[in-house]
Amino acid sequence: MKHNKVGSVMTAEVVHATYGTPFKEVARLLREHRISGLPVIDEDDKVIGVISETDLMTHQAEMPDPYEPKKHFRFTDLTPTAKKRAVKARARTAGQLMSEPPVTVHADNTIVEAARTMAQNAVERLPVLDEEGRLVGIVTRRDLLKVFLRPDAEIRTEVIEEVLVRALWLAPRSVDVSVTEGVVTLAGHVERKSEKEIAVSMTGRVDGVVAVVDKLTFRLDDARVQPDEQAFHGVADNWLRRI
Repeated sequence: MKHNKVGSVMTAEVVHATYGTPFKEVARLLREHRISGLPVIDEDDKVIGVISETDLMTHQAEMPDPYEPKKHFRFTDLTPTAKKRAVKARARTAGQLMSEPPVTVHADNTIVEAARTMAQNAVERLPVLDEEGRLVGIVTRRDLLKVFLRPDAEIRTEVIEEVLVRALWLAPRSVDVSVTEGVVTLAGHVERKSEKEIAVSMTGRVDGVVAVVDKLTFRLDDARVQPDEQAFHGVADNWLRRI
């Protein structure tokens, strides 16, 4: 079963900056293209950092106010976070303003992997790299959510062809598959409990599936079958299905 790849939903034309891009040029790029962040690349198109609107706001927030009393030194100013904020406050270029290391994905990663990376790192966009680690695109949360716009009929076809037929070697009509608003219902009878579990698990990983309703029954609980007997059943069943 093949998941949609990041390369199929990414934006190939990427607005980016280099290490020496001036601060004001970065702000102009964000405003002009109506984006909230961009990657910073080196001379080999390798991503060395990312800049978000938050980085620009940090720069502004940390700038000294001429009308406020001068702040006294505090030990908290020595923490890594405080030091980073201080650097951003003095930033004049994209390289000084950017956050690093960058969180990225590859074009051949699945949409599921990209979504997990976004969630774990609490970011809204990911630079997309090719096999050599060069920037080839960018993917946003909105891009990844497109997978849930797949038509129900398309999801149903993939469940039947990829899960039931190709993975489990079942006849296409041996299990009733219905899909409503991305919710897949599997109903019918399979030979073994393991087949039921595989069908439900694999269906849940199909792109666009919101949830799986399990109405499958089984004849044999192969979790209780001895290894030799289980192997015999597997070989016999596979041979019969090929006839």
